[in-house]
Amino acid sequence: MKEVTLELLKQCANNLLFDMDQEQYQTLLEEFATLFKQMELIGKIEDIDSVTPLTFPYPCQSYLREDIEGETLTLEETLKNAKEVEDNQIKLPKVVL
Repeated sequence: MKEVTLELLKQCANNLLFDMDQEQYQTLLEEFATLFKQMELIGKIEDIDSVTPLTFPYPCQSYLREDIEGETLTLEETLKNAKEVEDNQIKLPKVVL
């Protein structure tokens, strides 16, 4: 594993087109040190590779209703209440940011 150094952090920040002050780099180095210690502790757990990873701690429930196909509108019914229609399509205002 590559060691995380101040130079590596500065190189990564430069590649991502941002910079931090010295204090922020130091904080990030300390956070990486903490993460590596935690990973080391986890690595010492016997038989860790046989455990199925937990992705979400609670059972997932879907609150969505089933899609049930219903009656569809005809083209005339669809366009009837449209403010502006062009080429059998509802014309909407252009939105540009």
